Amino acid sequence: MTLSCFTSREQRFAEEGEMAESRCSSRVRLMAFLALLFALFSTGDSVAQVPLLMWSSDGLPALASTAAGHITSKEQLAAYLSSAFKSGPHTVLLFLQDKLSKDDFTVFGGVFGNKQDGAFGNLEAALHSSSSVMFPALEWLDSSAIPALLQEKLGVSPLLVDADTLPHLSINTSASNLLIINLPYCTSFGKSCKEVLHDNDGIIGKVLSVMKDKNVLYTAIYTGLKPSRVISEASLSVHPAGRSLLQAVVPEVKPPIMFNVSGNPCVMLWAQNLNISLTGETAWIDLAAQVPSLTGSTCNSSNSLLVLTYSSGYILSNTLLLISSFAMSQRFYPVSARNWFTLDSVQLQANGQTSSFTGSRNIYAPAEYSFHCQSVTSFRDILLVANKTNPSPLWRLNFIDFQIQGFGLANGTNFSYASDCAGFFTPGIWMGLLTGLLFLWIFVYGLHMIMQLNTMDRFDDPKGPSISVPQSE
Repeated sequence: MTLSCFTSREQRFAEEGEMAESRCSSRVRLMAFLALLFALFSTGDSVAQVPLLMWSSDGLPALASTAAGHITSKEQLAAYLSSAFKSGPHTVLLFLQDKLSKDDFTVFGGVFGNKQDGAFGNLEAALHSSSSVMFPALEWLDSSAIPALLQEKLGVSPLLVDADTLPHLSINTSASNLLIINLPYCTSFGKSCKEVLHDNDGIIGKVLSVMKDKNVLYTAIYTGLKPSRVISEASLSVHPAGRSLLQAVVPEVKPPIMFNVSGNPCVMLWAQNLNISLTGETAWIDLAAQVPSLTGSTCNSSNSLLVLTYSSGYILSNTLLLISSFAMSQRFYPVSARNWFTLDSVQLQANGQTSSFTGSRNIYAPAEYSFHCQSVTSFRDILLVANKTNPSPLWRLNFIDFQIQGFGLANGTNFSYASDCAGFFTPGIWMGLLTGLLFLWIFVYGLHMIMQLNTMDRFDDPKGPSISVPQSE
C-alpha cells in the first residue's frame, strides 16, 4: 500500500509539471505575438494631413507613383510645383476651403468615394476632363503654407475673388496670376455639411465656367486651410512597456509670438485663439493659427507696440490684408511704489478702415509681470471697450487663454509671473461665505437662547402639601 501510494503521488507530480510547462510555453508564445503586433503598429506617428487636388486645362507633368499611405511633404510639393510652373506665365485658381480632409470625400461622396449622389459633381467632372494629379495626404504645417508657396513659385501677390465678381475681372494672361476663392466649411446655420460642400462644388463649377468663357488657360488647386478631422495616434514605441497609472500624452504647445530688438526679447504674446468677427457675421476667424509678420513693431522703456500683419491664409469679408496692433505703456505709481503696465488699445485695420478698442482700465499688471486672462472679449464680460467715436465698422474680439507682456522680459522665451484677471472673491466664493455666515448666526443665536434657559428652584409635589403663596393685604 505504501509503495503504490508513493508511485501515484510521483505520477501526479509529473503530470502537474507537464501542465505547468505547457501553460508557460503558451504564455511565452502569446507574449511574443503581442510584441510582434506592437512592433507592427508602432512603425510611425500619424500627422495632420490635408488633401490637395490639382488640375489644369494646359496639362500637368506626370506625378511619380508612391506607396500606399505615403504622406507628401512640403518639399516634395514644392518640387512638383517648380516643374509645373517652370516656364511661361500661369493663371492659378486656388480654391481654399476653411477645412478639408480625405474623410470629406469618402463620407459625402466624390473623388475618393464611389457614391452616385456625392457632393462633388463639378469637381469630379473637372478632374476627369483635364490633366489632373492628386495628393490624398499632404503634410499640413500651417494655414498659410499653400498660399505662401504658390506666391513664391509664381512671384505675384494673391488676389481675392469670388464667383460673382470674376466675370467682371480682366485677367492679363501675359503675366502670372494667383486668384484665391475662399470657401466655407460646415459652419452655416441651418445647413448640413453635405449641403455646404455641395454649394462649394457649385462655386467651383461656376468659376471654371467663367474661365472657359473668357478662354483663359488655368491651373486649379482645391485644398483646405487645415484638416477637418485630425486623428492623432501616438506611437506605441515611445511609451514604456508594462503597466502604468495616470499616463497622459502632453499635447504640443505652439510657441508665443515674440518681437526681438537686437536679439533680446521685447514683447511676447500668446493665445489659444485670437478670434475676430465683423458685427452681423456668424463666422469667427482664428488668427492664432497662422504666423504673422511683425513689421512695424517697436518697444522702449516706456512704450511697446506689437503689430501683427496677416497678408494671406485667412480672408474675411473680401479682406486679404489685416493688421492688428497692441499698444502698451508703463509708468510709476507712487501709491504702490512700483511700475505698472497697461494695454492701452487694440486696433484692427482692414480695407482701409480701422476699429479700435480701449483696455487700459481693465488690462494691467506690474511691469515685471505678464498679464493673463482666460477670456478677453469685447461683447461679454467686456475687457476691451470699443471706441464709439470711431466711425469704422465694429469688430468683435474673443481672445481665449490670452497672455501678453510688453516689459521686463528677462527670461528668454518664457513669460514672467502672470497677473491673472480673475479676482479672488468670485461669485461662488461670495455665495459660500454669505451662506456660511447665515448658518453661523443661526447657530450662535440658538446657542445663546439655550444658555439663557433657567431651571425652577422649587417644584410642586402632588403627594405632599401644596405650595402656598402668602398674600399680603
